[in-house]
Amino acid sequence: MAPAPSKTGAVQFKKPTVEDGAAMWELVNESTLDQNSAYKYIMMCEFFAETCVVAKENDQLVGFVTAFIPPERQDVVFVWQIGVHSSQRGKGLASKLLHQLVHRSGCEKVEYVEATVTPSNEASQALFRRLARSYDTECEVSACFSEDLFPEEGHEEELTFRVGPIKKN
Repeated sequence: MAPAPSKTGAVQFKKPTVEDGAAMWELVNESTLDQNSAYKYIMMCEFFAETCVVAKENDQLVGFVTAFIPPERQDVVFVWQIGVHSSQRGKGLASKLLHQLVHRSGCEKVEYVEATVTPSNEASQALFRRLARSYDTECEVSACFSEDLFPEEGHEEELTFRVGPIKKN
């Protein structure tokens, strides 16, 4: 059973505000993550704050997860993106962000965590498999979006990682 959300050392986990959107965008632009517009991060903070989490150390954003609950599947939270500042890598922050997400009040009906991951993204694949192990549940992988759907050259296919069912008791 995964631990309930709490503060971890100097890192605090919070519900994002629109003021966090710019820092999320900057973190992504300083990384190898897929870049989205600044508007996307501000919008996620405004309209999906209940299913997003920011991690702050000394009031500075050091990580985040953006996610949403698909309208047709209220028992799923779909993870759009996880960002971790380079100063925090290797400290388990991405796992802690996912655990915080699962225990958010906005995810009380959620039994499954889903995300799409490319075949070459071994770190994200390991992250979702660790999440499944921490809840003693399954991690199913299936085809989602084939590479021919993407307009840019060289985009890999996206595989769905489905973790669950998750028991939070």
